[in-house]
Amino acid sequence: MNSGTHPRRAGGLLAAVFVLMPVALVGCSGGSQGTTPAPAGATAATTKAPPADARDAEVRAEREKLPPDDRARVDAQEWCAVSTDSRLGSMGPPPKLAVKDQPVFVCCRSCQKKALADPDKTLATVANLKARAKAEKDGK
Repeated sequence: MNSGTHPRRAGGLLAAVFVLMPVALVGCSGGSQGTTPAPAGATAATTKAPPADARDAEVRAEREKLPPDDRARVDAQEWCAVSTDSRLGSMGPPPKLAVKDQPVFVCCRSCQKKALADPDKTLATVANLKARAKAEKDGK
């Protein structure tokens, strides 16, 4: 039985792929944060997101874990510098980065590398997010 790959090694490799696959998929998914997966067999009509008040309370609770200065910066930025439709605090306390000596927040650790890869783009995005957050707050 000399097929090039020993059956036990192939089975072990396959098992490792199945064990490691969920680990590779954990993290920011580019905008679906703050939602919970639908139960098996659920349809769009039967699946409801938590009420906005509950999501807001969860986000506020995560932001309260930050020092007051950082909390004010997060409130001013409101959304992730990479996944711009993800509210800061929707995935736990938002990580803080220094981008060209400027404080920048992202929704999760998965977004840190992307934010640091193009500092100028990240800072421009943050400036736009701050303007958007201010406009929304002024409009309320």
